[in-house]
Amino acid sequence: MKRFVKPPLTRHKSIMTESILTDSTLTLPGGTWPTLEPGWVWLCGAGPGDPGLMTLHAIHALRQADAIVYDALVSPLILEWARPEAEQIYAGKRGGKPSAKQADISLQLVDLAHAGKRVLRLKGGDPFVFGRGGEEAQTLIQHGVNVRIVPGISAGIGGLAYAGIPVTHRDVNQSVTFVTGHDQRGETPDTLDWDALNRASGVLVIYMGMKHAPTIQKGLLDAGRPKDEPVAVVSQATTPNQQVLETTLGAMVDDIAANHMEPPAIICIGRSVLMRQVLDWQALARGETPRNLDPLGRGKPAEDR
Repeated sequence: MKRFVKPPLTRHKSIMTESILTDSTLTLPGGTWPTLEPGWVWLCGAGPGDPGLMTLHAIHALRQADAIVYDALVSPLILEWARPEAEQIYAGKRGGKPSAKQADISLQLVDLAHAGKRVLRLKGGDPFVFGRGGEEAQTLIQHGVNVRIVPGISAGIGGLAYAGIPVTHRDVNQSVTFVTGHDQRGETPDTLDWDALNRASGVLVIYMGMKHAPTIQKGLLDAGRPKDEPVAVVSQATTPNQQVLETTLGAMVDDIAANHMEPPAIICIGRSVLMRQVLDWQALARGETPRNLDPLGRGKPAEDR
């Protein structure tokens, strides 16, 4: 299989905007919108990176919050929605780098709420998809703090979509499995049953797996996954610096190193990766032609089922 890294995205008006919209250019639809009350904490997903993938509820929260506690993967453009007087508190956690302890982050949210602040906890992706949102919400409730959960677009879905990879496709898979590449210790989880994952799911989407790519590769190969199975590694998904590596399971580790792929990244394993050959919509927007109109080899039009 051809292996390559797409160059960083060029900003096109049809793909990326140069700056986030201002309050005056976006009016929320009519109806009743929830109020972020003093002493409450809203746990909001900020999406995978592109500010346009924020939900309206999250933007509404940014316009109300007194204190915003945000993660490393939250785009600075998103924070432009915040009120000028709002306190912005960085609470990023990145593997292998000095980071705030989870307990300290959770208790800081409690303290801010108990001080009567209107608190927004802004997390990359979705707060309940490998985002520790469940832990933080439980801590808040145990300390008598009211919470609201605002879902976000997870990188395992939105990031792959920006790469032109559908996580489900009727000709490929009837299930998809989302897996974390590391546990609380920063190691590959001991509880992962590679044999079961191999048998149960045609497509695997692995979060935070770059550091442990050799372990992941060995586990799946030992479980019987074929060496030539398509793999995509999507780094900095949905941002102007997005890069996509197309490779195979057998060559994955070597190709990640050779192409200097860096986290944050999503790893997708399965035949749905082949669909990028026809669905790389960002390449099409740049004027490129599809590499293969029938990457799954169906031999008939897509509408013919």
